[in-house]
Amino acid sequence: MGRQWMHAKREVNAAKRAKVVTKLVREITISAKVGTPDPAMNPRLGLAVEAARKFSVSNDTIQRAIKKGSGAGGDGAELDSITFEGMGPHNVAVIVEAMTDNRNRTVPEIRNLFTEYGQFGSKVMFLFDHVGIIDASHEGEGYDAESAAIEAGAQDLEVVPAGDEKTGARFFTNREDLYTVSKALQAAGWEVTQAELGYRAKDKVQLSPEQRAEVEEFLSALDDHDDVQRFFSAID
Repeated sequence: MGRQWMHAKREVNAAKRAKVVTKLVREITISAKVGTPDPAMNPRLGLAVEAARKFSVSNDTIQRAIKKGSGAGGDGAELDSITFEGMGPHNVAVIVEAMTDNRNRTVPEIRNLFTEYGQFGSKVMFLFDHVGIIDASHEGEGYDAESAAIEAGAQDLEVVPAGDEKTGARFFTNREDLYTVSKALQAAGWEVTQAELGYRAKDKVQLSPEQRAEVEEFLSALDDHDDVQRFFSAID
């Protein structure tokens, strides 16, 4: 029985890894499509490539994704970007960004997820600010992230877990300042793991542990969908 459980666990882990790799590669493709295919000149692409390498995605796979996005060799990316709005359990506002090669498949599947857990199509964009979001960490516990945010030009920050002997923070910027702030943080010794435009809830919803578990079940279902690249919620 133990051996069967271990084998099943390996299969689950492999499936999760495959989903992560798919999303990382898709992000590289889209980044190369909307900007220059040179990671050194395209900050979004550079971060996508770095994230993929940290996840041990091969250089061949990365280069194929860049070529597909740039249209090199006649293999242009045919991916559509779709943004969904709605309410999850307990009236938690959620914005979902998806990338798909088949809108007729993706739209009803995401609609069904919202309908199962909450309400699809509710206009919630006004409940969020469209901002730059930078996730970064610095060696040393208790590092002064607030001073770093001010010096780099970030508008706000939240301290987040980053592992032993590290300080983690999520920095929020004006949209046009995203990559300028990202470079300033890197120059100050921060390791930037993600820099992207996204949505930050103006007001967070307070939930009981049971309610939070229901919302997290919905968010997990969204995350498991192959076409969902990112989602943003008003959960506290």
